[in-house]
Amino acid sequence: MNLHLPPFTRREMLRRCGTGLGAIALSDMLTREVAAEGLPPLQFPPKAKYVIHLFMNGGPSHVDTFDYKPALAKFDGKTAPTGTLKTERPTGNVMGSPFKFKPYGESGIQVSELFAKTAEHIDDICVINSMRANVPNHEPSLMLMNTGEARLVRPSVGSWMTYGLGSENENLPSFIVMCPGGYPIKESQNWQNSFLPGKYQGTYVDSSHERVEKLIDNIRSQGVSEHDQRAQLDLLASLNHAHAAQRPDDPRLESRIESFELAYRMQYEASDAFDVSRETAAVLDSYGTGDFARQSLIARRLVERGVRYVQLYTGAGQPWDNHDDLADGHRRLAKQVDQPIAALLSDLKRLGLLDETLVLWGGEFGRTPVVEMPKKGTNAGKMNGRDHNHHGFTVWMAGGGVKGGQTIGATDEIGFQAVENRVHVHDLHATMLKLMGFDHKKLTYRYAGRDFRLTDVHGRVVEDLIA
Repeated sequence: MNLHLPPFTRREMLRRCGTGLGAIALSDMLTREVAAEGLPPLQFPPKAKYVIHLFMNGGPSHVDTFDYKPALAKFDGKTAPTGTLKTERPTGNVMGSPFKFKPYGESGIQVSELFAKTAEHIDDICVINSMRANVPNHEPSLMLMNTGEARLVRPSVGSWMTYGLGSENENLPSFIVMCPGGYPIKESQNWQNSFLPGKYQGTYVDSSHERVEKLIDNIRSQGVSEHDQRAQLDLLASLNHAHAAQRPDDPRLESRIESFELAYRMQYEASDAFDVSRETAAVLDSYGTGDFARQSLIARRLVERGVRYVQLYTGAGQPWDNHDDLADGHRRLAKQVDQPIAALLSDLKRLGLLDETLVLWGGEFGRTPVVEMPKKGTNAGKMNGRDHNHHGFTVWMAGGGVKGGQTIGATDEIGFQAVENRVHVHDLHATMLKLMGFDHKKLTYRYAGRDFRLTDVHGRVVEDLIA
């Protein structure tokens, strides 16, 4: 065979050989990384690489935030047009929204004054007004939203995402959860790994603390040098591996070994990632002050560093659960989160991260359009709150391949139940997985003789949401 190759110098030959060797080395590294992780293959070109879940735990009222219902004013103080509504607790007449709505952006989507700053980004946001859950109780609804299963122990969404995508930063957990002041209802079950390997469980951070040493316990050793600490860890690893070799059927041992190594590596990377004082004054001012502001900025810094899934709760317990004094409660909470959420969206866009970061906002369910009746011992004497409502509520998504500036689905005239293009939580999860590159029916894990998946045997992709 006569090959007519262009002449090249000795220097050019060495350069080409070096490039080739580099490519071979890179290919080998990537192959070994995938093999080590055991990652399942992607079924679609991924539109998003990261997720930031803004969890308004307790159930924000959709009809007072993003689901504008002018009929509430029309029927205020009157019986609902469909008659008495059956919910978890006794309810009364229709209660008009105490908040004003107005259209925003080129899309003209109506948003409550509670989220006036977030609404400035409405053309990047897809509002789903037809969400449905299974029951009107916090515990099962939190589990459903976070794990796809309302009753049984199952891996969380963040665990499934990190299992499917692996880690981009070996010095930080791939799934981090922040909740200021304690745990939400159901505590760590919200970010459990269940039967998935332990490294896919969420790492909890109490974001009410400002100093890194308080945010992450034992992040720095006070009595051992780095050299001695490394030697101690190497000895511990050799003992643990010997112990694990005699028990090959217990994956918890390997997870424990990996957690020690990750904790060591985190001492340096986490100190930087969680230190918001490194940001400019302009950035800090844009997020505002308070726990949610700080954790929102940290979320952006974590995504910058390759953390796959970051979940932010409003606060411990169920702060949005306003069975009474809804106007005061929602106004106070919205004041804490509206500016940080708007700043987060602006910041992600400024840094070119919004296109590859899926931002999800919402609670475990919504609230009734009718007033909750007073009950002895709880909201006695008050008729100014709303009960739980799983029949219809709102979440919104932005970035990460989402087609913004639109609403999907609708609730009935007064916002009680989804009636148009209904989207179950399983459908939401299926859509999120597709945006990350997965067919929700094929991202599975075999356990106890069965192939489990996040959406169980349910779920449809909401194609209209995808750009």
